[in-house]
Amino acid sequence: MLLNFVHWIVQDILRFDLASRIGETVAFFIYDVIKINALLVALIFVLGIVRSFIPQDRMKRWLTLPGGLGYFVAALFGAVTPFCSCSSIPIFMTLLKAGVPLGVTFAFLVTSPVINEYLVVLMLGFFGWKITLAYVVSGILIGVVSGAVIGRFRMERFLTDDFNVEAVPGEPARSFPNMMSRVSYGWGEAVTIFKQVWLWVIVGVGVGAFIHNYVPQETVDALVRSTGIFSVPLAVLIGVPLYGSCAAIVPVAVVFFQKGVPLGTALAFMMAISALSLPEAILLRRVMKLPLILVFFCVTTLAIIITGYLFNALQPFLTI
Repeated sequence: MLLNFVHWIVQDILRFDLASRIGETVAFFIYDVIKINALLVALIFVLGIVRSFIPQDRMKRWLTLPGGLGYFVAALFGAVTPFCSCSSIPIFMTLLKAGVPLGVTFAFLVTSPVINEYLVVLMLGFFGWKITLAYVVSGILIGVVSGAVIGRFRMERFLTDDFNVEAVPGEPARSFPNMMSRVSYGWGEAVTIFKQVWLWVIVGVGVGAFIHNYVPQETVDALVRSTGIFSVPLAVLIGVPLYGSCAAIVPVAVVFFQKGVPLGTALAFMMAISALSLPEAILLRRVMKLPLILVFFCVTTLAIIITGYLFNALQPFLTI
C-alpha cells in the first residue's frame, strides 16, 4: 500500500516517469524517508513502553554478563530484530540511554542488519541450509568480536553529549502508576529522538537513493570479478557506501556467485551493504563523533573481510 502511494505521488503529483532513473530515485527517496521515519517513531514508542516494564538495572544486568556473554546476548538480540542498518539506530540509541556499555551496544548495531528473519528465509531458498547456517554464525561472531574490540578501546568520550554515558550515568528511576503513563513515556521518547534525527534521516536517505540508482550493477560486477585474491576487500569497500534492503541484496549476491564470483566475496559484499552504509554513518553522526564512527567502520570492515576469506576457503565444503 505504501509503495502504491509513493508511485502515485511520483507519477501523478510530481509527474516523473517511474521507469526513468530520476523517477526511480525520487520514488526510492520518498519511500525510504516515510518507511524509516515511521519505523523510527514506532520502534522508539514501543521500546519506551517496554522499557517502562524493565528496570534499568535489569537491562544492564542482561547485557553486562561476565566473560563476554553480554556481547553475545546483544548479538542474539540483533539477530532477531528485522531491521536495516539505518533502522537499527533507534534501538542503539535506546540502549545507550539506558546506560548499556558502548561495546555491547555496538555488538547489537553490527548484528541487527546483517542477520534477520526474512534474509535467512531468502538465503535458505537461494543458497541452501549449509551456507545460511554458516552465514548466521559468522554474522553473530562479527557482532560479538566487533563489539568487544570497540569496547576495549573505551571510546565513550567520543559520544555526543546527549548520549555520553560517562557524562550521564543513567536516567533516574521512574514510577509508572498505570498503562497510560507508560504510553505517555513511550510517546515522549519517540518525539524527543525523532526531533533529534529526522533531518539526518532525510540527508542519509537522499545520499543512499542517489547511490542506489546511479551506480550500475554491471560496473560493480566487473570490478569484483577481475581482481582475484583482492576481490574480497574490494567487494567490501564497494559495498560499504552502497545502500539497500536485504531483499534486494540477496539476489545480487546470488547473481555474483552464479557468475563465478567466490562465495566469500559475494557474501562479504552482501554483509558490507547490510552492516555498513553511508546513510548509516550520517545518522550515527547525531550520536557519536567522527573518530568513533571511523573506528566502528574500520573494525567491522576488517571483520567482514576476514569472514569473506574464510568463506572462500570453506566454499568446497559448503557447496557439496
